[in-house]
Amino acid sequence: MWIAIVAVVVVIGFLAILYNSLVGKKNQVTNVFGTIDALLKKRYDLLPKLIATVKAYMKHEKEVLEEITKMRAKAVSGRLSDDEQVELDNVMSKMLGGIMVAVENYPELKANENFLQLQRTMNEVEEQISAARRAYNAAVTDYNNAVEMFPTNILASMIGYRLKKVFEISEEQREDVDAEKLFKS
Repeated sequence: MWIAIVAVVVVIGFLAILYNSLVGKKNQVTNVFGTIDALLKKRYDLLPKLIATVKAYMKHEKEVLEEITKMRAKAVSGRLSDDEQVELDNVMSKMLGGIMVAVENYPELKANENFLQLQRTMNEVEEQISAARRAYNAAVTDYNNAVEMFPTNILASMIGYRLKKVFEISEEQREDVDAEKLFKS
């Protein structure tokens, strides 16, 4: 009888360790995603200032600026799932890169102190977002490993834990940059 009690205690202890491990990994993903969320909020708060500064110079890029404004409103609405926010962030990153390339056509804008300060701040935020994405992807990989690997995969499926998506760039962003084309535009 003592052997049965010890065996039950060991099994319960083992399950508790597995469960706590899974919960810890899930919470780490949530924590790092919260960091990304805070940085994206900072980015979205800077966007109106950047757009207002650039708008005066970039009349013909009006559509791009309006699209970014719409995406910003969608991002700060709070109605996006984690996956939708990841997708929106990928689109925003691409569009912001396009604005910075288009700015090259406006020497007087590039010399404007307000714009230069905004550009430095945006670059800093983008670097922080990039670092946070790497931390998020590491946390998601650790979590996904636990969800897929034995023996935690059994417990994960019993409690409904599913794989999470990592931040990825689009195929278009993976292509080599055509520097000659950038300099001609």
